[in-house]
Amino acid sequence: MTGTFWALMPAIVAIALALITKEVYSSLFIGIILGGIFFAVDGGLGFTGFLQHVFNDGLIKQISDSYNAGILIFLVILGTMVALMNKAGGSAAFGEWAKTHIKTKVGAQIATVILGILIFIDDYFNCLTVGSVMRPVTDKHKVSREKLAYLIDSTAAPVCIIAPISSWAAAVSGFVTEGENGIALFCKAIPYNYYALFTLIMVIALILMKVEFGSMKKFESMAEHATSKYQDKYQDLQNEMGKMEEKKGTKGKVIDLVIPIVVLIICCTLGMIYSGNFFAKMVEGENGEMIANATYLNFIEAFASSDASVGLVLGSFAALLFTIIFYLIRKIISFESAFNCIPEGFKAMVPAILILSLAWTLKGMTDSLNAKEFVAGIVSGKAAALQSFLPAIIFVIAAGLAFATGTSWGTFGILIPICISVFPEATDPLRIISISACMAGAVCGDHISPISDTTIMASAGAQCKHVDHVSSQIPYALLCAGISFITFIIAGFVKNSVISFLIGGVILAGALIALKFITTQKDE
Repeated sequence: MTGTFWALMPAIVAIALALITKEVYSSLFIGIILGGIFFAVDGGLGFTGFLQHVFNDGLIKQISDSYNAGILIFLVILGTMVALMNKAGGSAAFGEWAKTHIKTKVGAQIATVILGILIFIDDYFNCLTVGSVMRPVTDKHKVSREKLAYLIDSTAAPVCIIAPISSWAAAVSGFVTEGENGIALFCKAIPYNYYALFTLIMVIALILMKVEFGSMKKFESMAEHATSKYQDKYQDLQNEMGKMEEKKGTKGKVIDLVIPIVVLIICCTLGMIYSGNFFAKMVEGENGEMIANATYLNFIEAFASSDASVGLVLGSFAALLFTIIFYLIRKIISFESAFNCIPEGFKAMVPAILILSLAWTLKGMTDSLNAKEFVAGIVSGKAAALQSFLPAIIFVIAAGLAFATGTSWGTFGILIPICISVFPEATDPLRIISISACMAGAVCGDHISPISDTTIMASAGAQCKHVDHVSSQIPYALLCAGISFITFIIAGFVKNSVISFLIGGVILAGALIALKFITTQKDE
């Protein structure tokens, strides 16, 4: 089973069960158990070996991993900050401001998209921040939580993958192993990243054209008419943060929401470049004297070599301290209430933390079965001979791998080195197009995978049922993926980003117009 198609079965089973049963925790756990069984059978380890692999090599190892632990701490800090902003009345004040400035359902959705685009540093940060800020506004204008989750998810990874200054740019550049400037390669790939570009265009077009289809149309209709069934959907999501929102502070102002978020963005940026050795101009020498640091990096280089986990933890913790001090100085929250928000914010993030921990463990199971090597062998052995069709093939394989494993970054690590080896000439346009296809496909698979951390974060930010978010988003993502696939075929032959983009844009416009016509006819 190791190194064969069976290595992907645990993830495939988990995804299928999640979509069928609408219950993600048991589905992920069953996938983990299946992976442990496969590993134990292949290695002849017996029952004790099975338990050892699932819990010690799997769950405990993933949670104790320094990068994963940093992400979990980051989530807790963000949950605490959201709780603080709600307790201080910042969210309520923003809601009151929004009543006078955002007057329509379309305006609420456009504002969500704009905020999502502006927070381009990191997808985790994007999902939770946009969700906490815009949820009261979209609720007021009867935008379903599922639609909010789609807007959040569509302006998280798709934005980060085309932003040169982001944790994703740093990750991609880290997989370039030939001494080539990773950030420069990332920037060259942006014009060919059709899935990300078309996703952003499609989101705005759907809002302005007021087009909904699939299960999203049902959720939007239920939210618009405030049916009892829709209201009942969220009873199980009434956590401590939700209760706090009902007891909004009376002294809060818009600045109590805006300033902490701005500080959070600045601090996270500084944390990222600090972890990338931006500030270490001088270091201590062997004899205790201070000497120039030979590895000192500029801003772009620091971002490229940053540790997103460390940077986000440092930045968010600094922002948390600032927020507490800021609120205490303004006397809008007591010292005791401020620190009571820490366990309340943690409890609000427990569902997301649990799903992430299980998703990481499932990924560990597929890794132990050499799923990556199996996919890499297919790509390097078969696709290299197809030349002009390679970008489209890479896109599909990257999407499938990211969908099955729930990780974009792992997909980058597998396929980008293969693309570079297949097209070793730096001047070959197919080299850049193929790398772009890998990045686009990875984001696509990550976008629709139930076990993707970004998808989980979007559900947490919107506070909707995770499986409902996945099932309502998949038709939208698949439409964009199909058009991107066609565009990558065109790009493989014409080798021109502008021409390919224009042709793909025309196809996308035609598809949206056709959908508008079909949905209108059905409504009538």
